[in-house]
Amino acid sequence: MIILVTGGAGFIGSNFLSIFVPKNPEHLFINIDKLTYAANPLNLEKIEGLANYRFEKVSITNFEVVDRLLNKYNPDLIVHFAAESHVDRSIIGPSDFIQTNIIGTFHLLEACRKHWKEAENKKNKLFHHVSTDEVYGSLGLTGYFTEDSKYAPNSPYSASKAASDHLVRAYNQTYNLPVKITNSSNNYGPYQFPEKLIPLMIINCLEGKKLPVYGEGLNVRDWIYVEDHIRAIWTVIEKGRIGETYNIGGNNEWKNIDVVKKVCELMAEETGCDYSEYERLIFHGEDRPGHDFRYALDSSKIRQELGWKPRETFLSGLRKTIRWYLSNRDWVNSVKTGTYRKWIEQMYGNVKP
Repeated sequence: MIILVTGGAGFIGSNFLSIFVPKNPEHLFINIDKLTYAANPLNLEKIEGLANYRFEKVSITNFEVVDRLLNKYNPDLIVHFAAESHVDRSIIGPSDFIQTNIIGTFHLLEACRKHWKEAENKKNKLFHHVSTDEVYGSLGLTGYFTEDSKYAPNSPYSASKAASDHLVRAYNQTYNLPVKITNSSNNYGPYQFPEKLIPLMIINCLEGKKLPVYGEGLNVRDWIYVEDHIRAIWTVIEKGRIGETYNIGGNNEWKNIDVVKKVCELMAEETGCDYSEYERLIFHGEDRPGHDFRYALDSSKIRQELGWKPRETFLSGLRKTIRWYLSNRDWVNSVKTGTYRKWIEQMYGNVKP
């Protein structure tokens, strides 16, 4: 197969490529990425020289370029990770989220509709759309989101992802475009940009900086280790039904404050420092506007129909994550200082976006 991956230099996309490119030398993987602030080609150093890997610096908000790429490569499978994903940034500046998450997805779908229009051709094609549990809105103390839960997004980010989900489904229903959708719970693991909760806590612990927590930290999230998530995506690609949505949850619900304290505990164990040195850094600030109280996914559909289940518990995955950040200080420093951006400009600065 020829597999086109959007956003493959980002957190989840780079983990996907790092695992499946070496595993599948018979497939050609094309990574297209705009290389925004959260994308880092250093994430992909291990696969850069492999014969079945290509990279194109591309913005999916540019339809002409997207159209040209589909004509050039004629992919059998598109795995769509590319998205602006940080809720806080969407509150401050929602425009980029609308452009990338909605317009970008629309451009990809339109290009697929154009190049996959022949009925026979479509049988061997697939557009796999990667989404989030945040499209469903907020839960109370009990209950779970299922694939049939109504959409009720509460932030510009989640609203933009909800819109993209609806577009993907509509192109299946209206144009018979072969699609699958997955909605996952909160991811964590290697290569995550340190604006997100877990890597931010790890790095701030190392530097003796405050560990900021919204409000009392009682908001609940269901966590999934990134490698479990991408294995689930591959399972859906191989075994899932066309036109279906599959929820991917880790069945690991934790209050935010408990996540922060557990990071402090494991950091103390891994570094030999006293737990109290990290715990004293916890700082409670004002709550975030529109902060959803709880997310929790019912993943019984993918478990029962496709036989997937996560390999990591939250604690085993968290320990792996902490050890990765402790062992990859150069990556952390390059992100913090912005030196990876200078490298991107040198390598790709003259490439048309």
